[in-house]
Amino acid sequence: MIQGFLALAALALLAPPTVTAAQDARPAAVKTKAKAAKAKPRKAKPAAALAAAPDLLPSADTLRVHDWVSSAGDNHGLPYLIVDKPHAALFLFDPAGKRLAAVPVLIGIAPGDEASPGIGAKELSEIGPAEKTTPAGRYLARFGLAVGKERVLWVDYYTSVALHPVPTGAAARKEKRRERLASPTPDDNRITFGCINVPSTFYTRLLSPLYRGKGGYVYVLPDSKPIEEVFPALHAQSVAAR
Repeated sequence: MIQGFLALAALALLAPPTVTAAQDARPAAVKTKAKAAKAKPRKAKPAAALAAAPDLLPSADTLRVHDWVSSAGDNHGLPYLIVDKPHAALFLFDPAGKRLAAVPVLIGIAPGDEASPGIGAKELSEIGPAEKTTPAGRYLARFGLAVGKERVLWVDYYTSVALHPVPTGAAARKEKRRERLASPTPDDNRITFGCINVPSTFYTRLLSPLYRGKGGYVYVLPDSKPIEEVFPALHAQSVAAR
């Protein structure tokens, strides 16, 4: 149901993970009582099958952000993805702006567009329900270590917001995370502490190879803030269009 990596350059360019992430990723430097879930093998699907998601159509805001990024070159030649929180959907694009896939996501339990101050230094048990948000914004995401020495795609390391596969541990099974991800509506997709959970096959076969090395951008659409407040460049784009 989370900004800057310059201070963590030593971790930023690590190779993609070969195991599933913990219940919700925490920075390796932060102590936590949460245990990493052990990986369970899943039968891989062809990449072509992942790209076909006819039921996940981009919203007007998703299309607007995509048009701005691709026309302005805001992704600086890197791959990028757009997380549409209101519709619990993710759209992945290559550096040229070509759409590669669309998949459902799990996001923070609480609606909200900002991270609570100091949340990145808290243990999971210290995070209150209202703090379990996935903040909106533009992020340069790179791979790095989480607790348990697992590698995740850090969207924002300082607020502990990572993008990783749906966990497979007992807690995730109790929360029915896989079932929530597969449900036909986004109504039950708010369950994480703020991290973004995606299908493991999509993560392994499509996202990880694209974001390996220099990383890529992540654009998280807001729940309630005006979209032009989150992405100010959209206002200039609107004015130019008029």
